[in-house]
Amino acid sequence: MTRTPASPPGADAVILDYNGVLGTQPTLGQWQHLARLAGWPGDLASFQHAFWDAREPYDAGQLSDLAYWAIVLGYHPGPRLLRELRTADTAMWTRTDPHVLDVLYRAHASGLTMVLLSNAPAHLSNVLDATDWRRELMDDALYSARLGLCKPDPAAYESARTATGIADPRRVLFVDDREDNCRAAAELGLRTHHYTGQPAVLERQLLPVLA
Repeated sequence: MTRTPASPPGADAVILDYNGVLGTQPTLGQWQHLARLAGWPGDLASFQHAFWDAREPYDAGQLSDLAYWAIVLGYHPGPRLLRELRTADTAMWTRTDPHVLDVLYRAHASGLTMVLLSNAPAHLSNVLDATDWRRELMDDALYSARLGLCKPDPAAYESARTATGIADPRRVLFVDDREDNCRAAAELGLRTHHYTGQPAVLERQLLPVLA
């Protein structure tokens, strides 16, 4: 298929968040499964608090799998348990929204440059990179574990804008499900779309109006 140049008004490229936009949120069952694997003694809310408390340095590549889970659990898990925890953790973040994928494939066919910018630890980054949609849709993919920093650090957005090949940030649209990340992008001059789970709205942002 021949791609013909077309882009949403005012944008020549888009930077896309992964989780909460293309990727769906974990189910309650997945959280419960991970907590059971961890042998968590408290309720699910306390497990989730421990999970997120050390997540930013883990996503930024500052903690290994072992170091991260040792903080969450309060002890160093053995090799088998560590593998099981990492596998279950990764599985929570690899489901995608087919409606968003459909929009992105059509945007890609129109010639729109797309770059993924995700806060993700090293193993999840490798798994996402191996997916068909990553190879087929994204001109580049930047992950926090490889950058050594997380959104909303300004350097993350600058790296992603550079990856689009567009010098003028006003010609780049940033899409994220978190308002704080959108605000940080806007402060650097990027156009932003706060995604709230509505693929039809995203479609209007990404696809040109056809006469």
